Amino acid sequence: TQSTWDPMPRADCTLHTDLRSNIRTLCCCVILLYHRFLFGRCLIATGTLLLTRIAVGLPVISYFLRSMDYPTVRRDSTLSYSLGDRKIDDPYLWLEDPEAEETKEFVTKQNQITNSYLEANGSSIRENYKNKLTKLWDFEKYGSPFRKGDNYFYYHNSGLQNQYVLYKQSSLSEKGVAFIDPNEIAADGSISLTSLSFSEDGAICAYGLSEKGSDWSTVYFRTVATGENLPDKLERVKYSCLEWTHDGAGVFYNTYSLEQGEATGKSTTKNENQLLRYHVLGSEQSADVLCAEEPDHPTWMVYAEVTDCGNYVVVTTHHGCEPSNQLHICDLRKTGGKITGRLECLSIVDNFESSYDYVANDGPLFAFKTNSGAPNNKIVTIDISSDSREFSDLIPTCDDPLDWVVCCDRDKLLLCYLHDVKSELFVHDLRTGGRLFAIPLDVGTVHGCSGDRKYSEVFFKFVSFLTPGRTFRVDFSESEVKPTLFRETAVDGFDSDLFRVTQVFYNSKDSTRIPMFIVHKKDILLDGSNPTKIYAYGGFNVSIKPHFSISIIPWMLNLGGVYAVANVRGGGEYGRDWRDAGSNLNKKNSFEDLEAAAEYLIDAGYTASDRLVLTGGSGGGLVVAATINRRPGLYKACVSHVGVMDMLRYNRFTIGPAWVSDYGDPASPEFYEYIRSYSPLHNVPSGDVDYPAMLLATSDHDDRVSPLHSYKLISELQYKLGATSGQKNPLLIRIETKAGHGFGKPTTKIIEELSDCDTFLATTLGLKWIG
Repeated sequence: TQSTWDPMPRADCTLHTDLRSNIRTLCCCVILLYHRFLFGRCLIATGTLLLTRIAVGLPVISYFLRSMDYPTVRRDSTLSYSLGDRKIDDPYLWLEDPEAEETKEFVTKQNQITNSYLEANGSSIRENYKNKLTKLWDFEKYGSPFRKGDNYFYYHNSGLQNQYVLYKQSSLSEKGVAFIDPNEIAADGSISLTSLSFSEDGAICAYGLSEKGSDWSTVYFRTVATGENLPDKLERVKYSCLEWTHDGAGVFYNTYSLEQGEATGKSTTKNENQLLRYHVLGSEQSADVLCAEEPDHPTWMVYAEVTDCGNYVVVTTHHGCEPSNQLHICDLRKTGGKITGRLECLSIVDNFESSYDYVANDGPLFAFKTNSGAPNNKIVTIDISSDSREFSDLIPTCDDPLDWVVCCDRDKLLLCYLHDVKSELFVHDLRTGGRLFAIPLDVGTVHGCSGDRKYSEVFFKFVSFLTPGRTFRVDFSESEVKPTLFRETAVDGFDSDLFRVTQVFYNSKDSTRIPMFIVHKKDILLDGSNPTKIYAYGGFNVSIKPHFSISIIPWMLNLGGVYAVANVRGGGEYGRDWRDAGSNLNKKNSFEDLEAAAEYLIDAGYTASDRLVLTGGSGGGLVVAATINRRPGLYKACVSHVGVMDMLRYNRFTIGPAWVSDYGDPASPEFYEYIRSYSPLHNVPSGDVDYPAMLLATSDHDDRVSPLHSYKLISELQYKLGATSGQKNPLLIRIETKAGHGFGKPTTKIIEELSDCDTFLATTLGLKWIG
């Protein structure tokens, strides 16, 4: 699972299905373009490489822009701000106001020059890529079914629908009917379904809708039987739990006061003083009960989770994105089940040393997943009625990190471990902790598991780089418990037999062993000629596991490319220690791991520096941008999506304060010099250097990582390098409108953005469309 507030973009086919994972989870300047044959550049390469490229039909002609007149971006030398006892000059401070006319003009001009470049240099590839991607994307997509009351529900997209639709069925054999369809609410796909929670009896569904990709949402209530909405509506909901009490009287949720900025997705106001409230169904939101707040700690967040028995509320307090939380438990029976004021809780853990995630309980005996004394996680129990209230190991830690756990069939625990970034499933006994059996899997990822302690059946979806999706059903009531294939996803025009996936391990600068997946057509030659794209994230304890992505197929099939995923430190691939080794004063390990990945791919013959590109998004956008600045000559191009680029001011906007746990406080003497030494905005190289082709991609309604980060960086790149004689590669930005950080982006916009990004890479690498 992942926090909803960490700067992590959603994958193009990710489905949001479970609340608990939600808590954790262009006035154009004139451009002078012309093409020139550059035989000289080819001749300086080694003879072997040159002959190889001619033999395999790759272009030996290099195209570039001799002159590009970038838009003039005002640099105001009078602008500065204070950071601790330091004064920091920032000539682009004015770009932080998204509603200023000058900022809007900036967006228009930058988008126009980017579009003009793509039209002039890659129009044919752009059209071919978009057509190919649209055709491939047009396949039925399903989420894992999940049971609520007397019905099953599942997400479905017929192929090219802008948003997934939630379907309902009374039995698994019955044809589903649309229950919530965001496409009917907004035909342009600008409204998405962000959260979902059903009452205990499955009679009423609380669901959140977001507009234009914003993290802000509005919660509505719908009766399952009739599909009609109730009059209740909860506004200004953000980074929220959504938990029903078992009597169906109402829900716990999180909100912010009006002082936290407009809930439009464009405000950069820092999100502080989150409130935990309880809404009684049938009442006005203004009458909602305040259950918890932390006024002395404005960046803390408090969430509620109602236990499976309905008698308790597990209250967790979080300080940023670090995998740790305080733990408190409220016994609802002491108030007759009524929520009338602040929750009176028994404090179990009052520090932020470890994480505690609720698994199950039998009366006062609780089970939690924790990393306390176990960086790879373990399952512990505690009797909250005892005087000692000490934790005991139920399922000890092991060499592989425990990714997640689901309680089902009364006393079964389904545990998913990561073994070298690949999912492994095991079933354990809740009472004893003993392992009962393993569930066999291919090499890949278990994604979208649904189960409930009340029911004997569990559904999970298996994906891999070459597997679009296989949904399995496990019924523990059957005499022979084994996974049965429930549904398999097929993509017309995709033949997995054409491709190969390899996992390799390479040494980083400090000799740490780093895993990397490499995907490509089987018939490639390891002659250094292959265009190669490396994706990396490396942050916030998030593991980048094998996944199926339509977008990499044209890259490999029609552009002859190699796709690699480097599992750099900072993520959760090997537990908390792996996360800590790429966070705070260890953040540069993430960059060194990525550099070592590039060197490995070159040394192994997959590619060469002039064929190598980096891609990453959000926290990964920071990683690739910082890595490019360190050794620009190692790469040909980079696409950075919604990246955190101004590391001296990141914690002043929206949910940025929550990232101090991973990056450190730039105002702190301990962190300032270290953070400044890698901040992408503050480390753009100077001089007559041919910086890699750079495309920054952001969105005007991104209120997770504000677009101001990308606005500033592209301005600095164009100012420092754009007019130099050595800069032959384009430095551009693509700014999407009516979209946010990534989740909820309409299919049409996703296809357009992916087409533009890979067209940019194809043109800068001089690739030709195959087929």
